[in-house]
Amino acid sequence: MSTVQRLVFVGDSLTDAGRDRDDDASLGDGHVRRIADALAVRGEGVSVLNRGIAGNRAVDLEARWGADVEALRPDVLTIHVGVNDMWRRFDSGDPTSARQFEDTYRRLLARTGEAEVIVMEPHFVPVRDEQRAWLEDLVEKRAVVRRLAAETGAAFVPLQDLMTEAVQRSGAAAVLPDGVHPMPAAAELIGAAWLAVYDARRITADDSR
Repeated sequence: MSTVQRLVFVGDSLTDAGRDRDDDASLGDGHVRRIADALAVRGEGVSVLNRGIAGNRAVDLEARWGADVEALRPDVLTIHVGVNDMWRRFDSGDPTSARQFEDTYRRLLARTGEAEVIVMEPHFVPVRDEQRAWLEDLVEKRAVVRRLAAETGAAFVPLQDLMTEAVQRSGAAAVLPDGVHPMPAAAELIGAAWLAVYDARRITADDSR
């Protein structure tokens, strides 16, 4: 009898994607839903849980980590956070330094238990001229996520180049109207990028047996 794997996704609005937070089974309408649908079509024995909350920064994830991650005992945990750690500097005058972000992220990764961890690169594509300067802030946080993935053995899902190329190809309005939140086609791209990494890890694990 096969064991059902529990896949937990935790993060900000990109994970949340409008989910009903009064319904534990709600997946929203973003990449988490698309991933769950793809795995269901493939007949994989998984249970998918969405624990994204719009507006969250890394410190917000840390504050709810016990209830929304540890208590769920995930087999596969996906973390997607960082863009609000950049955004709040510019819309609220409340910056998060790269060092603060890294320290918090390290603490999160230290509390993942036995879960296989997948981390997703925070992305942002400027849609207004004044936003081009924002990239300098985010590039440091993207580097933190990539470096910590390498240090801890977590799988890394690259998204910045993927979203930048999609905007260049189709225009921001069709991909990321505000530079961050994906239209359906972009959510499909993000879901496909996650699945590619997930599948690669499965193949590697099978080959090592």
